[in-house]
Amino acid sequence: MRIAIDAMGGDFAPAEIVKGALQVAPELPETSLILIGNKEEIEKHIQGRPVNIEIVPASQVIAMEESPLDAIRQKQDSSLVRCFQFVSENKADALISAGNTGAAVAGATIFWGLLPGIKRAGISIPLPTEKGISYLIDVGANIYCHPIHLLQYGIMASVYIKYIKKIENPRVGLLNIGEEDSKGNLLVQETWKLMKKAPINFVGNIEGNDLFNGECEVIVCEGFVGNVILKVTEGCADFFTRKVFSLLTRAKQQFPQIDSLMHLLDTLKKQSDYSEYGGAMLLGVNGICIISHGRSNAKAISNAIKVASESVKYQINNNIIRELHKTKLTWLDLLKSWRTYR
Repeated sequence: MRIAIDAMGGDFAPAEIVKGALQVAPELPETSLILIGNKEEIEKHIQGRPVNIEIVPASQVIAMEESPLDAIRQKQDSSLVRCFQFVSENKADALISAGNTGAAVAGATIFWGLLPGIKRAGISIPLPTEKGISYLIDVGANIYCHPIHLLQYGIMASVYIKYIKKIENPRVGLLNIGEEDSKGNLLVQETWKLMKKAPINFVGNIEGNDLFNGECEVIVCEGFVGNVILKVTEGCADFFTRKVFSLLTRAKQQFPQIDSLMHLLDTLKKQSDYSEYGGAMLLGVNGICIISHGRSNAKAISNAIKVASESVKYQINNNIIRELHKTKLTWLDLLKSWRTYR
């Protein structure tokens, strides 16, 4: 197995990217980790390179603020584009990048195309809940949706969780402003009808205050809403963690027993830390692409490599195609879907 890694993508590249690859390399001796980017910069952070790490030079870098399409077209020797080319040419089986998310989505669609039958790609992220982990899809790959897109998001995320998280029949919820099927806009109402016909464990609508209770393993929404949820969740988690630790640190002078409480909060912080999960899976493209957080540290990168390795091992894309073909929709269903959009 070979995994192409965008060594120049992310706020802490290439240092943390290289460090993450070095950390996980001994755990995956049969996997070749291909670091693509500025060779001199990469080598500064490598001492005693493991035999399963390879360096491939690339002279350009796609910055976070660049226009995704323009960057992909104009920077053909960028580390990210070279990663896409490696997968396209069967020199790698998966790709990992903590760089420009828009460029990663655009590049995957341009270089690899979509899986047969899939209409739009979606980004799925893990959300910590009271009962474990749920996956939210989509968080920004597609902000103009038809019901068929949301239906396929639910199917793809279900397959991913079934094989990677070993949950046989994951529950799928549709994010809405109420639990009743008559609630919400036309997009959500028509999606509800399609999901009832799909070969998935659809549990109906869920509201925003149910996101973290763990009542379903897959939460489906359009990309605009999902991205807002992602950013609000990150902001709230950071805010409350800082505030609580600050208060406890001041109170510790008077109550030494607070140490045990701070330990518990540290455990909670770890559970909500994005680095524990590696990155987001871009589902629907004809290749394996893991999009890591822009602030990814070495731990996040090493975990992203593990996720990519498992996705290749369990042939996620082949299983998505197989499950997709089990969905039997009439021409009227499809017509209504394409007439309904947001």
